[in-house]
Amino acid sequence: MKNPYSMVFGKEPEQLISRTAQFNTVVGDFTEENPPYQTYLLTGVRGSGKTVMMTDLVNRFRGMDDWVVVELNPDRDLLNGLAANLSSNQKYATIFQNAKINLSFLGFGIEISGVAPITDIEVALHEMIASLKKHGKKILVAIDEVTNNQNVRTFASAFQIMIRRDLPVFLLMTGLYENVNAIQDEKNLTFLYRSPKLEMKALNIGMVAEKYETTLQLSYEQALEMAKYTKGYPFAFQVLGYLTWNNQGNYAEVLPEYRQYLDEYVYEKIWSELSTRDRQIAYAIAQCPSGKVKEVREKLQIENNAFNPYRKRMIKKGILDGSEYGVVKFTLPFFERFVLENYDGE
Repeated sequence: MKNPYSMVFGKEPEQLISRTAQFNTVVGDFTEENPPYQTYLLTGVRGSGKTVMMTDLVNRFRGMDDWVVVELNPDRDLLNGLAANLSSNQKYATIFQNAKINLSFLGFGIEISGVAPITDIEVALHEMIASLKKHGKKILVAIDEVTNNQNVRTFASAFQIMIRRDLPVFLLMTGLYENVNAIQDEKNLTFLYRSPKLEMKALNIGMVAEKYETTLQLSYEQALEMAKYTKGYPFAFQVLGYLTWNNQGNYAEVLPEYRQYLDEYVYEKIWSELSTRDRQIAYAIAQCPSGKVKEVREKLQIENNAFNPYRKRMIKKGILDGSEYGVVKFTLPFFERFVLENYDGE
C-alpha cells in the first residue's frame, strides 16, 4: 500500500488536515454577489501549508463554471502572463475575437481586419476581462510565494485599477510574513494594505492524533504522543507520518531521522533568514526552558520595550508563540535544540 504522507513541499498530500474555516471564508467572500474582499493573502512560516491551501482553493474555483483560474509565476512578467493564459484558451480567444479585441501587436491571437491593434498590455487586459464579464465570467489569479519585486508591484498596481473599474478580478497570494508585509507596506498599493491576511497556524493536535491513529493503526494514546512531537506544524505532521509509515508504525525509532529532515529541509533556511539580533534573541529563548520573558530578558540584559519588537516580529513570522502572558515558546518542534546546536555566538 502506498505511503499516504508526503515530504514534497507544495504537493497536496493524500493525508491532509483541512483548514475548513479559512477555506470557507475565502470561497464565501469571493462568491458573494457583492464581495467584501477581492484579495486574500495567505501567510505563514515555511512548511505551514500555504501552497496546499492555495491548491485546494484553486481546485475549488476551477470546478465552478463561471470562474476562470490563472496561476502565475511571481518571477516573470505577470501582466503578460495573465494575457497569455487568457488568450491561449480557445474558448476565451473566440470571445475576444467576437468582441473585436485585436491582440496581434502584443503577440496574442490573430490580427482582426479593420480593427486597430491594442498596443498597451493593461488596456488589452481591461478589454479582455470586460468581455469575459459580459459572458458571466470571473477571473481568479493565484500567485504562490510572492516577494516584493518589480513584477509583483507592477501587477498589483494594475490589479488595483481593475478593481476600481469594477472588473470581476480576484487575487490569491501566498508568501512568508516578511515578504507579504513588505508588499502591503508599498505606499501606492493601499488596497493590499487593507486586504485580509490568513495566517497558517498550527494544526489541532487532537486532529493530528486522529489521523495518525487511523492511518498508522496506533492506539489513541500512542497517536497522541506522536502528534505532540509535531507541535501541529503541518510539514512535521507529514514528515513524521511518512517516516513512521515506512517503519511499520514505530515512531520512536525514527525521531533522530525526523529531526534531521526538519533541520535540513526547513530550519537551516529559516535560520539563515533571521537577522543577527533575531538569532541572539532566539538563542536566549532556547536557553530558558520555562519560556518566561523575564528570564529571557535577564539573559539578554535588555528592558521589555527593547525586547518586544523582536518578540512581535518572530510571532508574526510564525516562529514564536506568545499566547500565554509573560511566556514565549517556539512553535516548531525541536527548534530550540536546532538553535542551541547552531548558534555560533554572533
